[in-house]
Amino acid sequence: MALRIRETIQQDHRTIEACYNRIIGSTSRDEQIRFQNLFVWELARHAVGEELVVYPAFEKYVQGGAAMAQKDREEHQKVKEQLKIFQQLDPLNQDFLPTLDTLMEELSEHIEKEESEDLVILEETLSEHDSQSLSKTFNRTKIFLPSRAHPHAPNKPPFETAVGLMTAPFDQVADLFRKWPSRDAVQT
Repeated sequence: MALRIRETIQQDHRTIEACYNRIIGSTSRDEQIRFQNLFVWELARHAVGEELVVYPAFEKYVQGGAAMAQKDREEHQKVKEQLKIFQQLDPLNQDFLPTLDTLMEELSEHIEKEESEDLVILEETLSEHDSQSLSKTFNRTKIFLPSRAHPHAPNKPPFETAVGLMTAPFDQVADLFRKWPSRDAVQT
């Protein structure tokens, strides 16, 4: 059975949280780098995926959805700016964990509100089929998105889509040279 959009978003949130926990729980620079790369990869793609798929659904299906989407885009902008700083830090840098903690604090508030309010409201307006379809679209869209934070890029379709399609290949080539955790290392 296919997941509904709320379940898919929650699954992404748990993966991001698991990466965060692995980073802060590790004393190994190598492990922190691997999970830093995965954290950035997951969060960057997730944020843009929501902006391209979920927020337009708020605007289309939810009364007052345009305001919800705008507020969430503003929250994402702050997260992307912090993520840009974090993705460039080495774990040996004294700002590494404080920057990550600040980022996660901001992100945790956004996640809580999104899961307990925004996505609940969206799910109430969608049929099971429409929700599952939105979930599939979200997952497919993430394949083509940048895997690093680009806070100065547009955050609304169609410009975000165009910039993302142009930026993603550069990020993906650079990803080939980054260290990554093993496939089974992230427990959500």
